[in-house]
Amino acid sequence: MIPFEALTAQRRAAEPKASTWLSANAGSGKTRVLTDRVARLLLGGVSPQRILCLTYTKAAATEMQNRLFARLGEWAMMEDARLTAALSDLGETGLGADTLARARRLFARAIETPGGLRIQTIHSFCASLLRRFPLEAGVSPGFAEMDDRATKMLRADILEEMATEDPAPLTRAARYFPGDGFPDLLSEIARHPKGFDANPFPPDSAEALLARVFLGDEADLLAAMIPILATGLKTDVEDAEALTRLLPWAPDLATLQALEDLFLFGAKAAAPFGARLAKFPTKGTQGKLGDLLPRLHALMLRVEAARPRRLSLFAAEKTAALAGLAQAFLPRWNARKAALGVLDFDDLIARARDLLSDPSVAAWVLFRLDGGIDHVLVDEAQDTSPDQWRVVELLTAEFTAGEGTAQGGRTLFVVGDKKQSIYSFQGADVAAFDEKQALFQRNFTEARQVFQVLPLEYSFRSSPAILNLVDAALAGRDPAALGAEVSHRATNDTLPGRVDLWPLIADDETPEDVPFEDPVDLIRDTHPVARLAAGIASEIDGMLKRGERLPTREGSRAMTPGDVLILVQTRGPVFDEVIRACKARGLPIAGADRLELTEELAVKDLIALLKFLATPEDDLSLAAVLRSPLFGVTEAELYRLTRRQGFLWEAIRGHDSPYVAALHDLRDRVDFLRPYELLQRALIRHDGRRRLIARLGHEAEDAIDELLNLALAYEAGSVPSLTGFLSWLEQDEAQVKRQAEGAGGRIRVMTVHGSKGLEAEVVFLPQTNDRKGNDRGAMLQDAEGRVFAKVAAAEAPPEISALIQRKQAREAEENLRLLYVALTRARSWLVVCGAGEAKTEKAWHGIVAQGMAKLAAKEMPFGLRHEHGAWPEPQAPEAVAAETPAPLEAWVFAPAEKMDRPKVTLSPSDLGGAKALPGLGEDSDTAKARGTALHLLLQHLPDHPVESWPQVAKGLGAEAQLERASALILDPDLAHVFAGQAEVSLSADWNGRRLLGSIDRLAGRLIVDFKSNLTVPKRPEEVPEGILRQMSAYRLMVGQVAGEADCAVLWTETGELMQLPRALVDQALARAIHDIAAMPVTQDVVDLDALTPAS
Repeated sequence: MIPFEALTAQRRAAEPKASTWLSANAGSGKTRVLTDRVARLLLGGVSPQRILCLTYTKAAATEMQNRLFARLGEWAMMEDARLTAALSDLGETGLGADTLARARRLFARAIETPGGLRIQTIHSFCASLLRRFPLEAGVSPGFAEMDDRATKMLRADILEEMATEDPAPLTRAARYFPGDGFPDLLSEIARHPKGFDANPFPPDSAEALLARVFLGDEADLLAAMIPILATGLKTDVEDAEALTRLLPWAPDLATLQALEDLFLFGAKAAAPFGARLAKFPTKGTQGKLGDLLPRLHALMLRVEAARPRRLSLFAAEKTAALAGLAQAFLPRWNARKAALGVLDFDDLIARARDLLSDPSVAAWVLFRLDGGIDHVLVDEAQDTSPDQWRVVELLTAEFTAGEGTAQGGRTLFVVGDKKQSIYSFQGADVAAFDEKQALFQRNFTEARQVFQVLPLEYSFRSSPAILNLVDAALAGRDPAALGAEVSHRATNDTLPGRVDLWPLIADDETPEDVPFEDPVDLIRDTHPVARLAAGIASEIDGMLKRGERLPTREGSRAMTPGDVLILVQTRGPVFDEVIRACKARGLPIAGADRLELTEELAVKDLIALLKFLATPEDDLSLAAVLRSPLFGVTEAELYRLTRRQGFLWEAIRGHDSPYVAALHDLRDRVDFLRPYELLQRALIRHDGRRRLIARLGHEAEDAIDELLNLALAYEAGSVPSLTGFLSWLEQDEAQVKRQAEGAGGRIRVMTVHGSKGLEAEVVFLPQTNDRKGNDRGAMLQDAEGRVFAKVAAAEAPPEISALIQRKQAREAEENLRLLYVALTRARSWLVVCGAGEAKTEKAWHGIVAQGMAKLAAKEMPFGLRHEHGAWPEPQAPEAVAAETPAPLEAWVFAPAEKMDRPKVTLSPSDLGGAKALPGLGEDSDTAKARGTALHLLLQHLPDHPVESWPQVAKGLGAEAQLERASALILDPDLAHVFAGQAEVSLSADWNGRRLLGSIDRLAGRLIVDFKSNLTVPKRPEEVPEGILRQMSAYRLMVGQVAGEADCAVLWTETGELMQLPRALVDQALARAIHDIAAMPVTQDVVDLDALTPAS
């Protein structure tokens, strides 16, 4: 029984007349609340066009729309009692017949809404806004949206262009940034286009700094010191060698940094980076320096004083290099996008924000949005970026200002959870969540409108055991990360649940245990990560074999592989090893949630095939294709084939084998088929798809389909060529994102970020040890939006150091929120484990261990367990009896009855025979175009006034033939022809077949066909056989409908109307019958080439 308080909280949040800010715990039913609120708005008479629901992902928008249509569809079919109960559950009162009737009509109303219900991502909404108002927004009316691949390729093109045309900014930046990191660096610059305007550091120069440190006598000082140090202790001798490396003396910033290493303490000393006056050189050697010591100490103090300035100077130069690169890149970036008529995802938001901020058009734009938007709903608000929030503010500004306040009834609904904000790398700003709540609450309150701030604490997902751990582990943690005190309540407080904590598997391997020839990144079976993965696979296998049962509200049910979800923080060794271990155990596993397309074996084989087709001399690609499942050549056979002279293809092309025949077929068509068609021919005609899936499993199907999609995408934006496609593929690493919902009852393995919105009965968290922080990006940004180049923490000046610490603090906060999301994916059983060390406070294993201690978890052979309720006893799966095939009925073996095939359809022009006399040559395309134009004019012009004929001809695209057609139509001798019916369609049964045709003109009982031949026969007997047979078919069809008819040909070249004697036409029909009779009536396709004139 769901607690009344939980349902009441949802109903209150869905109240359509009040603006609401809803903080919803994980699993608390926020999607239901959103759906309920939209349904109640529609029920209250709000026009669908005036509701806008903004979601974070397309999947969320689709899910919400599906739920809403399902709800409205159910209402449309419910009887009165059930519908009344359903609406009462929503919180509706005063339900009369009118309300019930209106509820039943909502489904049709939503379906018929132009453009559909506006439940979409904010990017989709901004794109539709810009498409509707392109001139006001200053964008191309037909702009296209760039996907990630197109964006990367455009940036790469600009990088090449800059390297060729203006290399100076790149050269300067290359001193500070790695060359292979420039694509990512340009991506960052594009996301922060306005942060490079001002230099954040005071002006300084290396020359001025060096002049303050080195006064000119340092060379003599060092020359005198080095021999003395060389006679001292071992440390002194090493220092003497270090100073010697600075000679001959030519001081620069590198010299200054080397002296810092010698003269100053380290970062962890009691006086970090202070001068080592009492320590350099050693005490005994200091006494030998005599009057050199004061000069040395003065130099050491100058070096100490200069260090902060050197760090600032380095950071300033690196930031200036970054700014110079940005200022060279951004104009090109914007110009190329404008020239191509494209916008990236950031542009969509920025242009929509600017459009709605423009006071000259904003009000008009909002009004033109179907008369205005009265209700805005925002989902996953914690992941909204500042620019996206600005769009929401502008959309709702009129709700609390001017006439919008007076109208009333306009609402804002925002739902989110600060604890689940984990997408800062996509621009999400968790600090904005609280700021916007305060802003909207103040605006609505000042406008004297209802604004609710409500929590949803009840979880409809997780068992109390899971929720108890979440509360205990995160209690008292950073409020900046999680907001108020973490508190959850289960809707079913008796539902059994478990939380298991395994001890970390330590790395007890020593370097001596690892063979020296092993790759440094090899994960051996004895590696802790491999042992952990094997333990997880063994545990899942054991759960299934011993028949573990999972608790439900009704009792329990058997556990299946699809109930298991394994979550990692990042894709890496743990991710790969868990998949490998599960496969080794024979467990059904869905594989990686994201595929690196060009790393998939099926794709590698197909790309190798394409490379061979493009370059037959590519022996390596051909050998790879032959050994692949596509052709299945054995290693021994391939070895035999390779013992030849010349290229491999030259050696095998004459072999009589299926794979050589297939390669010949593909080679013959490589110059005529597009890449997509070549791939499909290999996959379908030559059975490649079936062979690849049979060898590599169904996982290969996703990769194959995505490669075909990429081929279509390439052909849509480029002139299709095989070499171009192969080059295009190599320019970017394509990824395939698998839909988690389509795992098909298999174990799922994914990142925590990818699991957002998902849940599972059993969740494993194997990556809970210490790990390096998120080091994304080469830039830092301060509160004012200024951009700084990131430098190493040990080399950071105070300004940069503060930003680094701020960034690290935010990463630590997000790490806590990521843990919250991971823990709350579990419904009934959570297993926390790991490999390695967990010494830092940020390690999830330690945080969970503290929570388990608070819950007084029980010690178990495997570790610790916290349990709630009576867990169902396992039930060993019953052995499945061997299936005995059912006896087959007699009809299975009886031959099927012969079916009458449908009559073959022929056109009169398909009865064979030549259609033209030898004579003036004209290529077929030109003749066809000229004849088509004349036929169109002769068909349509008689139906229009003469003065409008030029316009009609232009509309038909036949101006070139207007003069000839006009002369024919206006010829008095042909008036009776054009007074007849045009394009008369007829059909007739003939010789076991059906004739279908269209007569150009039917004037009474005279059949007239227009012929545009350049060579015109002088008498009827010279008319080509094909034309005579065509006219005989027309005469036959008219004869079956209206009796005897005559035939004539209008030769458009001369204007002659040639009557054809009936006998001549009937003889041509007899010859056609003779030729057709030689062919089987039952065949589906007539070989028209076989229908030659009879002798």
